[in-house]
Amino acid sequence: MISVYHYMTVAAILFTIGTYGVLTRRNAIVIFMSIELMLNSVNLTFIAMSRHLNNMDGQIFVFFVMTVAAAEAAVGLGLMIAFYRNRESIDVEDINLLKW
Repeated sequence: MISVYHYMTVAAILFTIGTYGVLTRRNAIVIFMSIELMLNSVNLTFIAMSRHLNNMDGQIFVFFVMTVAAAEAAVGLGLMIAFYRNRESIDVEDINLLKW
């Protein structure tokens, strides 16, 4: 029997991997993938707790998080394409267009 603690452990591991990816990588695409991994681990937590508490609020909230994640991916990829066209690099340290 898989309990809620198993789901929470998997979600914590996924969130840790995502945090490590955001903090250590320099490639913008890998950073966005790590952020998506973190959002999916939070979704797993919402679903597990919603199921554990027999409440639909967590499952409904997941749809809002997925909507925000899709919008973030679309805007982020659009920004990366624009930066690549200007600088021909998607390295995070090369992106300094917003500095004065």
